[in-house]
Amino acid sequence: MEDRQPEITVIGGGLAGCEAAWQIAQRGVPVRLVEMRPQHRSPAHHTPWLAELVCSNSLRSNELSNAAGLLKEEMRRMGSIIMRCADRQRVPAGSALAVDREGFSRAVTDSIESHPLIGVERREADSIDPERITVVASGPLTSPALSRAIQSLTGKDYFYFFDAAAPIVTLESLDLSRMFWASRYGKGEDDYLNAPMDREQYQEFLAALLWAERHYGEDAAEVRYFEGCMPVEVMGGRGPDTLRFGPMKPVGLTDPRTGKEAYAVVQLRRDNLEGTLLNLVGFQTQLKWPEQERVFRMIPGLQDAEFVRLGVIHRNSYLNSPQLLLPTLQMKDQPRVFFAGQITGVEGYIESAATGLLSGINATRLVRGEEPLVLPPQTAHGALCHYITSAVTPSFQPMNIAFGLLQPLDQRVRDKRRRNQMLADRALATLENYMNLYKMACC
Repeated sequence: MEDRQPEITVIGGGLAGCEAAWQIAQRGVPVRLVEMRPQHRSPAHHTPWLAELVCSNSLRSNELSNAAGLLKEEMRRMGSIIMRCADRQRVPAGSALAVDREGFSRAVTDSIESHPLIGVERREADSIDPERITVVASGPLTSPALSRAIQSLTGKDYFYFFDAAAPIVTLESLDLSRMFWASRYGKGEDDYLNAPMDREQYQEFLAALLWAERHYGEDAAEVRYFEGCMPVEVMGGRGPDTLRFGPMKPVGLTDPRTGKEAYAVVQLRRDNLEGTLLNLVGFQTQLKWPEQERVFRMIPGLQDAEFVRLGVIHRNSYLNSPQLLLPTLQMKDQPRVFFAGQITGVEGYIESAATGLLSGINATRLVRGEEPLVLPPQTAHGALCHYITSAVTPSFQPMNIAFGLLQPLDQRVRDKRRRNQMLADRALATLENYMNLYKMACC
């Protein structure tokens, strides 16, 4: 009789859960992937597909001089299914990796569901057996039932923050005569549609934005936002020029009709391969839906905009990972239970997938009686996991990958771009040696 490996359970069919399941299955271990949709949906999900990108934000830079680009390249070298599907579903976005959201999710879903060692169960998980090897990748919108199970298992309360998503409009509904296509500083192709504002237009827009009615949800008294995903109206309330130095920054965008930079600029980015849908870059919001349409139609070119999706706000939960998790992403007190994705305190799609990749590898090693791996701090993966499991700040908050998390270079390099490139080169060389040492074959 065949000596079949014990099954590993993965809870959550987002980017982290799918990556974890893929890594486990590709190493010859059967996986049970539990995903609650479509029977139960979170406030931010709209399709039954696995690995749904809730926001249409790109997966950020592909350049190795950018930390997000380095993290993605490390994932590619470790056989990431998320990166394979993202690269195949790429849409124009300059040097960034943006994808056709539906095409990407369908591709991941097809890969997972067709794998002979992965069984997908469409149901809500409401318990965790600490005696079974399990990867919990339920995301920041973990269901109430599973949240109670996690709280019972950890004995700790969640931290939380409120997150917001930006609206989507149709291209054909926009007045392109008042807008222009360009990328900042002419970098890459003309991948962004830009809506320029003069000083008066900006001031009128800002006033309307700040006076518009907002939806706070049931926990208005406890609202605490993550700085990396701040609602546009909250940013606007911090000062009259905050938006002009943030998502409405005009620097590097010359209007071909005037030959000058505008006072402020709203950028829109393709949301699908066909380019028929556009996302308002940086315009995540908590405005009530009628108010969104009224205020955002003040943007030049959007006066008749058709909104196919309006902004939403939802409560995101994450663990106090420095107290609960090891750098291997195992629980300190329950080492057969791994956590991955945004629930660990990483911020961003690509960071979530990266922790899914590592948790999948380590869960497989645990099944085989091997020691789980701690990736070197010179790598983006190792640095990110080190931060979320060892941060000493009294107010632990989600973190994107950044070069500042990596172990510093031995020498001081003043030029930032050159320093980042050197950090990236060292990270990839370190990862290559580590993979060879531990026989982490790409799969």
